[in-house]
Amino acid sequence: MSAARHVPIRLGQVGGGVGAFIGDVHRIASRIDGDFTLVAGALSSTAAKAEESAAALGIAPDRTYSDWAEMAKAEAAREDGIEAVAICTPNHLHVPVAKAFLAEGIHVICDKPLAASLDEARELQAVADASDAAFVLTHNYSGYPLVREAKAMVARGDLGQLRVVQVEYPQDWMTDAVEKQGVKQAEWRSDPERAGLGGATGDIGTHAYHLARFVSGLRLERLAADLSAFVPGRVLDDNAHVMLRFEGGVKGMLWCSQIAPGHENGLRLRIFGDKGGIEWFQEEPNVLWHTTHGEPPRRLTRGGPGTNGGGTRIPPGHPEGYLEGFATIYADAARLIRARQAGEEPPEGLDLPDIRDGVEGVAFVAACVRSSGRDAAWVELDR
Repeated sequence: MSAARHVPIRLGQVGGGVGAFIGDVHRIASRIDGDFTLVAGALSSTAAKAEESAAALGIAPDRTYSDWAEMAKAEAAREDGIEAVAICTPNHLHVPVAKAFLAEGIHVICDKPLAASLDEARELQAVADASDAAFVLTHNYSGYPLVREAKAMVARGDLGQLRVVQVEYPQDWMTDAVEKQGVKQAEWRSDPERAGLGGATGDIGTHAYHLARFVSGLRLERLAADLSAFVPGRVLDDNAHVMLRFEGGVKGMLWCSQIAPGHENGLRLRIFGDKGGIEWFQEEPNVLWHTTHGEPPRRLTRGGPGTNGGGTRIPPGHPEGYLEGFATIYADAARLIRARQAGEEPPEGLDLPDIRDGVEGVAFVAACVRSSGRDAAWVELDR
């Protein structure tokens, strides 16, 4: 490998100024493997906050913007302009921001869900497909080593013929009407103009759905959803129960909730086949349980005996978690971007969430809303 491949990719960021949780996550994840260096940003639509955030992060004043459209054009015109941009804005801005940077040939790493509506998602897909720039969606849970181990186990038939896929994602941070108490992250997530069609379904249900699809490898055929907004005055759903029917007769269930006291970030996946089952829990990400039918459960650990050890950065027994899983998405994005820059095919084995996963996620939310509006009738995804 040439030394040039180790030069960090010049990264810009839109949204996610200092104090914004997901902005910090993107910045940390991008640095862990040394693949990116943050050199520019439109970190807030408010000029003073954008300048304050950029200064705190060491971004030069002439690379600091309060307008993302201006940033896209200005950076594209620079000889040392950004090569990729991380989009960390509320949902309604994902599409216009991504389109502006794709139009300038700048690679896009975008937070999920892809768009506020399915029409917008498809519109962005057309732009991304026509662009030479890469598009990566940060479904970060697919970056955990044992999630990828689970996917490999399913693919090679360790579980036999699949029968059941169960996924849940409960949280409790919106149990009260926190959007009316000055909690900024709750304010935009509960606003249809900024969040889109789905509340909990868009915010965390898309993560659960992608995880189920990623590991199982199955295509969803139909769903029946019961969405609720339990907190008085809340417009978007804060709890969802979704029945799933996958190809091949595989049945599934998805529960996502942001009003489940006692649950912080309880993403959990179970998959069962006629030969065995697996279970993975995000709050204990270094353990994967595998049971062969008729035998005791087997505890697999990240990098330990019985696993391929892929994607790990530190020795077994030293916990890896959320930030490292997110960093795996960035590391793989760097491999894809460098391949594009070199005019090469994507590296073998690359397994990144992309624009199609983004459209699928928005289609999932739209189908849930449509089904729930019909008293949980069975509907197909409008792909």
